[in-house]
Amino acid sequence: MKRRTIIFGGALALTLPRGGRSALTAPDTIHTFNYDNVLGTSLQVRVAAPSAGQARTAANAVLAEISRQAKILSTWDPRSEVSRWQRTNGEPVPVSPDLFRVLALYDDWRARTNGAVNPSAQSIIEVWQAAARENRLPSREELSSAVAGARAPQWTLNRLTRTATRTGDAPLVFASVAKSYIIDRAADAAMRTGVSGAVVNIGGDIAVRGEHTEPVDIADPHSPEENADPIARVLIRNRAIATSGDYRRGVTIDGCHYSHIVDPRTGAPAQDVVSSSVIASNPADAGALATAFSVLKPSESAKLAASMPGVAYLLVKKDGERVTNGEWRSWEVAAVTKPAVSRAAFAAAAPGGLWDPSMVLTIDFEIAQPRGFAKRPFVAAWVEDADRFQVRTIALWYQKDRYLTEMKSWYRSDRMRAMAEGKDIVHSVSSATRGPGKYSLKWDGKDNAGKIVKAGKYTVYLEVAREHGTHQLMKKEFDFNGTPDKETFPGNIEVASTTFDYHKLGGK
Repeated sequence: MKRRTIIFGGALALTLPRGGRSALTAPDTIHTFNYDNVLGTSLQVRVAAPSAGQARTAANAVLAEISRQAKILSTWDPRSEVSRWQRTNGEPVPVSPDLFRVLALYDDWRARTNGAVNPSAQSIIEVWQAAARENRLPSREELSSAVAGARAPQWTLNRLTRTATRTGDAPLVFASVAKSYIIDRAADAAMRTGVSGAVVNIGGDIAVRGEHTEPVDIADPHSPEENADPIARVLIRNRAIATSGDYRRGVTIDGCHYSHIVDPRTGAPAQDVVSSSVIASNPADAGALATAFSVLKPSESAKLAASMPGVAYLLVKKDGERVTNGEWRSWEVAAVTKPAVSRAAFAAAAPGGLWDPSMVLTIDFEIAQPRGFAKRPFVAAWVEDADRFQVRTIALWYQKDRYLTEMKSWYRSDRMRAMAEGKDIVHSVSSATRGPGKYSLKWDGKDNAGKIVKAGKYTVYLEVAREHGTHQLMKKEFDFNGTPDKETFPGNIEVASTTFDYHKLGGK
C-alpha cells in the first residue's frame, strides 16, 4: 500500500494511508470549543477557519442544531416530539422528517444486527438497575419478561404519509443511533457557515468534515483517564468514528461490575468486548456498529463489517486482546506513548527511593452543571514538591493564552515548564460516553521530563476557573511512599465533586 508523509505545523511528521487522505490543505487555523451538559455528556467542536469570529459562528451553528434536534429526539425530555409520540398508542401520528428518519434507521439497524441494536433495550437495563439497588442479580423471570417486551415491535412507519404508529409499550431510549444522527446534522450545520473543516465530538463519537484530517486517539478501556496513553491513533478525513464500551457506566452487584450495554436478545450485559471503535462513512453507521459490536461475537462483527464497504473496526476484549480488520490498519498510525516506569529503576533508586510504580494518583472531578449548554471552565492540575517547585503539569485546559491569568494559583508557578506539558488536547479522543462534566486524570509519578520522581511529600492541586468569573482551588499534601491515601472535597460553585486518590494500580 502506497503511503505519503506530510508535516503538521512544520514539526510533527505523520504517515498517512492511501491517496486522498491528506492533511488540512487550507491555511486556516484550528479553533477548539468545549462544552458540558450537551445531550447528557460533553461536546467538543473543532473548526478550521481563517478567523476566530468565523469559527465561533460555526460552533454556534453546531449548538443551535443540537438544540433543535434535542427538542425532537431526546427521550429524556418529556416535552420532546419523540416523548410526546411515545405517549400515543395505536394511531398513525404525523411526525417530523428527523424523527421519521431516526425511527427508520433503528428499523434498519435492528434488522441488520439481528436485534443487537434496539432502543427497547431500556426495559432490560431498568431490570438490571433495579436489581443493583438491592445488590442482587435479576431473576430469570424478570429478564425473560423484559426481553420479551424488547423483542416486540414498538412502531410501524408509513413512508407515504410520513406517519409513525406506536404499537408497543416498552420504554424507548434513543442512544447511539440518535446521537450519531445529531452529530451528522450538527457537522453539516457547521460546514454551511463556510468554514473549511469541522470536527464534532459528542461524548466520544466524532464526525470529521471538509478539508481537514483529524488525529483521533482511541481511549484505553483499562485506563480511560483524560491524560492516559491511548491504545491507538487514527487519522480521519470526511468520515465518522464511534466508540462504545462498558468502562464508564454500568452497575455494581456484590462487588462485580456489569456493563450498561446489554444484549436485547438475551438480556445479558456485554462481557467479552469491553471497547469497540468503528470508522464508517457516516456517524449513524459508526454509532450503530459500535453498539452492535459490543454485544456480537467478534466473528459476527467481522461478517457484518465485511458486508459494508469501508467499515473499519478495533475491538478490545476483556483479556486485552485487540481485534481489527484490514481496513482499520489502513487508517491507523503510531500513537505517541510515554515510557513505562520500570521495576529495575525503582529497585536501583538512591536512598529514599523512587515513586512506587505499583501506585498511581487519580483525580476524579465533576464540573457543576448549570441549566443548558455550558462552556467548560479552564482547568489546571499539577504537582509541586516541598520547595513549591512544579514537577509535573497533569492537565492544562484553556482556550487562549490571555486567559491563563484566570488560573491564579497555577499562573504564579513555573508557567513555561507547565506549558511544555501541553495545553488543551490538540486533537480528538474517541471513547465510551462519559457523564456530563465528569473527568478523570492520573499521575504516574513522572515529572515533566518523563523522569521518575523520588518518593516523599508533594502537594497536588486542581484549579477550576471561568473567564472573569469564579475561581476554585482544591489541594492536598500527599506522602507518596506506597501507602494508599484518599481525600474527597466538598462541592463548590464550579466543581460538584472532587476526589484525589493515591492507590494501587487496578485497585481503585
